[in-house]
Formats: sequence, structure tokens, C-alpha cells
Amino acid sequence: MAQIMTWLRLERMSLLQSFIFLCSLTLIGVLSVIVVEFQGAESLRQHYDGDSTVNGWILPSLVALVLLTVAVGIVLMASLFYRWKLRKPLDILMKASEKISSNDLGFRISYESKDELGELCRVFEIMRAQLEMNYKTLWRSVEERKQLNAIFAHDLRTPLSVLKGNFEFLTTFLPQNKITQEKLLDVIQTMNVHIVRLEHYTEAMSSIQKLEDIPVRSSMMETEQLMALLNESARQIIRQSGKSFNTSITADSNRIAVDSHLVLQVFENITANAARFAANHVNIKYCIDKGYLSITVTEDGPGFSKVGLRKAMLPFYRGEVSHANEHRGLGLYICKILCEKHEGSLDIDNVPGGGGQVTASFLTGLINR
Repeated sequence: MAQIMTWLRLERMSLLQSFIFLCSLTLIGVLSVIVVEFQGAESLRQHYDGDSTVNGWILPSLVALVLLTVAVGIVLMASLFYRWKLRKPLDILMKASEKISSNDLGFRISYESKDELGELCRVFEIMRAQLEMNYKTLWRSVEERKQLNAIFAHDLRTPLSVLKGNFEFLTTFLPQNKITQEKLLDVIQTMNVHIVRLEHYTEAMSSIQKLEDIPVRSSMMETEQLMALLNESARQIIRQSGKSFNTSITADSNRIAVDSHLVLQVFENITANAARFAANHVNIKYCIDKGYLSITVTEDGPGFSKVGLRKAMLPFYRGEVSHANEHRGLGLYICKILCEKHEGSLDIDNVPGGGGQVTASFLTGLINR
């Protein structure tokens, strides 16, 4: 029977077409059986033509047999319809619902039928995939928030400890006039430095909170216009550092849809980093290909250390330099967040022969998200 159903390509029919088809087959079968039953009843009537007792129960028996045949046909048709069109997709959807309700999204829904239930399974798979992506994004956001809070709490310990120690020092010796004016001013200056440090950390945390709410507002613009805007920013940034730079572009489109303000913010940040660490030269490469804008900035400096390759995009990581940039070690972390909001990514590496390389990518074609 399965081979017959496959041969008839029942799985390619819609539910209504399948139902009508099975009803037609059932009707043909039932009518064929009823014809045989009538022929049998007629044969019995002719055989027992003179026996009124036998002829008396032939008609009621025939009616009952016909009704039974119709009932069996309906049950058989319903069973076949359920078995071939309903049972498998309903079982798939039931198991999928149970897994989703238990927060298990690591599975796939596959049902190849072309009918409405096949389409429902495909839509359900799209929903599952979207839920899985949202869940991973949420989990990553929670983990990053935990990590950020841990780093923030760790970096707060030092200034708080210094302030607490100086406070205890002042409350102990100031009432006894055992502190010289020079020493007092020195302690106050130290406390002020750490108070300013706390203010900077607070501002940094506030900026990160706001980044999570930044919308991506893409608009269509000429590729040359965007490149000119980026090149002018690079010229202003790198000229201040006394370094040289060159640019190159590979593009498969004359127009591009991106959030130019967001792209410019990321670009200025990674270019400023490259100019700061470069020995003499910075190389910038633009590439527009397969729906993505990629900006690769390479410098001829010492490059990233092994630790830097692992931690450069973590918040408050400032490497081995004693000074901090304007983001207090948040530059690449902020770039990473902005790239991901534009459905792209931020990657760092070292180039052969020395020098660091940062590649920021952005999905193009996003209009007014």
C-alpha cells in the first residue's frame, strides 16, 4: 500500500486534494463491494425463491451489510488519510513542541511533504531557528554582562582601596596635627586622581548601557561617497600621529546601504588604534562583496601579543601600555558591539612579518531597522 501511495505521489497533494482522492478511491471500492453484495443477495433470492422465510431476511441483511460496508469504507479511508497525511507531521510537531517547552533548541524539523502540514513544519523550523538564534544572542549578552560587571567590580577595588586607606590615614593623623601641609596636599591629590578614575569608569559603564539601545539606521548612499568620508577621517586621524597611510577598495556595487554614522564610529576607533601603535605606516583596505562591507586596517607596529589576541576585545583591556585611550580600554569592545548590531563582526590578527590587523564587517542592505 505504501508503494502505491508513493507511486500516486500522495505526499505531493494538498490536504484537500488528498482527502478528495482517498474519498474517491473509497467510494469506488465501497460501490464495487455493494454491487457484489447485491449480486449475492439476488443469487440467494433466486436460489430460495420458494422459501418465504429465507426471502424475508435477505433484504434486511442486505441493508445491514451495505451499511456495514459504508462504515468500514469510511473508517478505512479516515485511517489511511491519518496514516499518510497526518500522523508523521503531527508527531514531528508534537516532539518539537515538547523540546522547545523544555528549552531544548538543538534539533531540526524535517518533513518533505508539499502539503499544508509540510509548509507548517517548514515555518515551525524557521521559528525554531529564530528562537535558537535569539536564545544564543540573549545568553551571550547575559554572559558578556556578567563578565563586564566582574571586570568593572575588579577595577573598582583598587581606587576604592586607595580612597579607603587615605581616608583612614587622614582620620587617624589629621586630628593630631601629625600631617604636614605638603603630605596633606599629596594625599588629597592622590584621592582626587582616584575619584576621577571612578568617574571615568562610571561614564564608561553608562556608554556601554547606551550602546545596547543604539538602533541601526541604514540608508542608501553612493559607495564613493562613503569611501571619501572614511578616507577624510583617516587622513585627519593619522596625520596627527605623523604616520603615513594608503587605501585600496574592491567593490561589486556602486551603491551601498549601511548606517554611515555607526560605520564611521567603528572606523575611527580602529584607525586611531592603528595609528597609535604603527611604526610608520597604516594600510586600509575596503571590500564590498556578497552583501558585506569589510574594512581591514593593518599597521606595521609590533602587533598583538598572545594575550592581546585573546583579550583585546574584552572591556577595560588596555594591553601593556601605561596610558589609556579615550574609551578607557573599551575601544575594541565597543567596536565589537557595534559591528554585531549591524549583523557583522570584528576580528583581530597579526600579519606575517609583524603588525596588527583589525577587520570590521557590516551587513549591507539593512534599511531603517
